[in-house]
Amino acid sequence: MRTERYRLRGKRVAILAADGFEYVELVIPKKALEMAGAETEVVSLHEGKIRGMNISEPTKAVKVDCTLETADTSRYDALLIPGGFIGPDFIRQSSLARAFVRAFDAANKPIATLCHGPWLLVSSELVNGRMLASWPGIRDDVVHAGGIWRDEPVVVDRNWVTSRGPIDLHLFVPAMTRLFAGAPRSEVAGPVDRALRRAVVSSPQPVRPEPLAVEVARRLPGPGVWVFLGFALALGLGALAVRRILS
Repeated sequence: MRTERYRLRGKRVAILAADGFEYVELVIPKKALEMAGAETEVVSLHEGKIRGMNISEPTKAVKVDCTLETADTSRYDALLIPGGFIGPDFIRQSSLARAFVRAFDAANKPIATLCHGPWLLVSSELVNGRMLASWPGIRDDVVHAGGIWRDEPVVVDRNWVTSRGPIDLHLFVPAMTRLFAGAPRSEVAGPVDRALRRAVVSSPQPVRPEPLAVEVARRLPGPGVWVFLGFALALGLGALAVRRILS
């Protein structure tokens, strides 16, 4: 192949995400794909923009290029599903999203996902007999759906490459790029993946929540004045509705 920068020239990648996606898990892989020559399109549940998150705190929004109602899987060569605590939960409830990812897998097109992104694979009933990594908090979802969950930075299983979360981005992004470029499995994840091929059981359950995520959540600022005003308005409207019902 030619240099890394042009390995994905001519490839079109769908990035399936919803409001509440983990910001770095979308923008960093997206930038890397484009630097490698790929064209990317953000596909979501609605038009306009979707709001990103830094773990549990809202951050910048990203423009939506196409909605699931109009997205055509035949236009894309690969699929990226970012994670996050909120966005993947919205996505997995969409029948259109589940059909979208099933179409990619049925065509054996490469799929890259990390963190809570594999929730969509679980809800799409695709993980039975497959090996994958994810955020430790959804380990049981994967196992109960018949998958083999591994607490590893990168796991490659046929047309899938998966990782645990943002801490693995430095390994996930190169592996994703190689997979999308059609590289042999031996080149996608390297020695870590070769060792995993002998694994036949899931890694054990975590013994505690991810400390960094817990610490970030603890340090979130309290609700602002607009939150209190909104809460007061909701209470007022609720009281008015009750009075009307009782009158």
